[in-house]
Amino acid sequence: IKITQSDTSINVTQTEEVEVEVSSLISPVSMMGDSFIIAIDFGTTYSGYSFSLTPRGKDIDPYLKCWGKEIGKETPKTPTCILFDEHGEFMKFGYEAQMAYVEMRGENARKHLYFECFKMSLYGTKLNRDMKIKAANGKSMKALKVFTEALRYLKEDALETIAANTAGRKFSASDFTWVLTVPAIWHPSAKQFMREAATQAGIVTKGTENKLVIALEPEAASVWCKKLPAEGFITQNHGGDSLEHSPGTQYIVVDCGGGTIDITVHEVLDGGALKELHKASGNDLGGQTVDKKFKEFLREIFCHGVWDEYESNYPSEVQRMMYEFTVLKQEDEDVQIICPFNLGSLAQRRQEIEKFFETVQGASWNDGSIKISKQKMRSFFDESLNGISLREILNKDLSVEFILLVGGYAESKILRQHIISQFSDQCKVLCPFRPQEAIVKGAVMFGRNPEVVASRKSAFTYGTEINPWFEESRHKAEKKFRCTSGERCLDIFKQLVEIDEDVGWDESREYIFRPVEAYQRSMMFTFFQTERKNPFYVDDWGVEEIGLVTVEMPNTTRGMDRQVKLEIKFGFTEMTATATDMETRSTASVKLNFMTKS
Repeated sequence: IKITQSDTSINVTQTEEVEVEVSSLISPVSMMGDSFIIAIDFGTTYSGYSFSLTPRGKDIDPYLKCWGKEIGKETPKTPTCILFDEHGEFMKFGYEAQMAYVEMRGENARKHLYFECFKMSLYGTKLNRDMKIKAANGKSMKALKVFTEALRYLKEDALETIAANTAGRKFSASDFTWVLTVPAIWHPSAKQFMREAATQAGIVTKGTENKLVIALEPEAASVWCKKLPAEGFITQNHGGDSLEHSPGTQYIVVDCGGGTIDITVHEVLDGGALKELHKASGNDLGGQTVDKKFKEFLREIFCHGVWDEYESNYPSEVQRMMYEFTVLKQEDEDVQIICPFNLGSLAQRRQEIEKFFETVQGASWNDGSIKISKQKMRSFFDESLNGISLREILNKDLSVEFILLVGGYAESKILRQHIISQFSDQCKVLCPFRPQEAIVKGAVMFGRNPEVVASRKSAFTYGTEINPWFEESRHKAEKKFRCTSGERCLDIFKQLVEIDEDVGWDESREYIFRPVEAYQRSMMFTFFQTERKNPFYVDDWGVEEIGLVTVEMPNTTRGMDRQVKLEIKFGFTEMTATATDMETRSTASVKLNFMTKS
């Protein structure tokens, strides 16, 4: 925390901590006053939404929108694909975007901006509002616009669907509490990015920001799965009551998505609430990794540049092949994929098409189709499955009874069989019927009752800067500075929350500080985060600034005998800080910013 002392002639940054953590409390704030909930599951490969108009006090049975009827399908989610024209204007989303792009030919396809699986552009990096992502044709567009238009489409489609099922009653976005799901392992900047995209999409507006809840995907799935009866699971029936009626039960949730594998560990408390036992973990080796291995194999088969030429000239046909593969990879058997005419033609120009298969193992040419053996199919999964690291968690001093597999990738028999073979000696493996629906339905329930996740593990150590008295034996000489009250030290990191510490769902902590100069007229607090447990200085390696707030202290009558109360709220995935001058009761608040400026 930095405190700024200022009058007409002085402007320095310094602070002294007098009392730390005078209180630590759970504020029973109920942000969710509405009974109308819409949850959007914005996935890497597929997206969808669910909603509830059930009055408060009654059990929620979320309604799930089905997609694809216009093309002869009926699925719980639609492909996360979006199509813009050559001028960057939104055209279509989901199956409609996918089909329109697949049907395009040559130059027309290369003009349009088609994005798929673009959610992964937010993984593993600190984001800024100006970052760009590439479309299938190689052209770039601001990521914020791509995400905003996708969320705008889902918002408007949800409102239209609800109106069509409520005798034509008109609803606006402000009538609902909205829940947007994100991976638990995302950097805070990615979660903030999604909130900003949702705001630009009109899901919430200034003044109604608290009607948008950011829910963590494995948590949402856990909320849904804990209510399921024993017969609600595909594998290894647990043979008892629902998990929420079994206090003390511990289980691992493995959210197997298209982009990420997201893992969390929960314990069921009395009353059915959940406590996180292990900080969220995972990686980017989801179902897309399998798809990439398949594409690499096609490049290996159609060598001598054939596949590269095909991918460059017929991008929409490649999308069709990949979609067909995502369906086939759910089974554990030999598969056949029809070879597109243009791919076959390009190959025949080089040599007889059968010859391409003579140098590879696990594939053969079968009268116009590419036949891939079951063993070769399994090999596409190796990297992804080896990345599902549960042994470290199971070896901890916990009493995990179950592993819950959720997400669209969990529909794969190969994945489920792998988890069972690897870990069933320690606990039972459960997968709900329709695992793709668990997150979005659970998100509706979470929106109604966010306190269902009673506590989480802090993903970072959060701290502030303080300026204690300088001690030659403890502090670097270059950190010393002199003020009217004596010699003090710059840049000392004061820990507020430690990484892996239990934090209540809407927990607040209060701290008291006082000025270091008698005529100090304002106090500036600067906040930091790090994955280290307790660094000494705020400019140590691995420490990054995430926000600041300044509170005015105009009444200097009592000199240094004044106090400022700092209150930090840790609720959900976003933190807020409020500083209050106890003399004048003037306050200043900030929502911590995890995104870079450019």
